[in-house]
Amino acid sequence: MPSESSSDKLDRVVAEAQRNREQREKGYREQALKMYPWVCGRCAREFTRENLRELTVHHRDHNHDNNPPDGSNWELLCIYCHDNEHSRYKDSEYGDASDSKQTKTTTYNPFADLAAMLEEKK
Repeated sequence: MPSESSSDKLDRVVAEAQRNREQREKGYREQALKMYPWVCGRCAREFTRENLRELTVHHRDHNHDNNPPDGSNWELLCIYCHDNEHSRYKDSEYGDASDSKQTKTTTYNPFADLAAMLEEKK
C-alpha cells in the first residue's frame, strides 16, 4: 500500500478543516437566524427566504469560536456591511494615518467678541 503524499495529506487536512468550519458556522448561523429578525443591523435592509443567503452572522468581538447560546456576540449583517466592518477592523490595526503633529489651520473664532456684543445690546 503506497504511503500518502504530503500534498494528499495537506488536501485532506484542508478539506477536514473546511467541513468543520462549515458545520460550526451552520450551527450558530441557524441559531442567530431563529433568534434575530432578518434585518441587517447596519443598513436595515430586510431579507426574505429568497435572499437570506446574503445575510451573514458577524461576531462582534471578531472571535468566531465565541458563540454564547444567548447570541450576545452575534449580529446579523448583510454581506456588504459585513465586508465593510471587517475592512474597518483590519484598517484599525494600522492606526491613524494622519499626522499627530498637525497644527491648527485657522485662527478665526466667530464667537470671540460675542460677550462684548451682547453687552452692547443691553
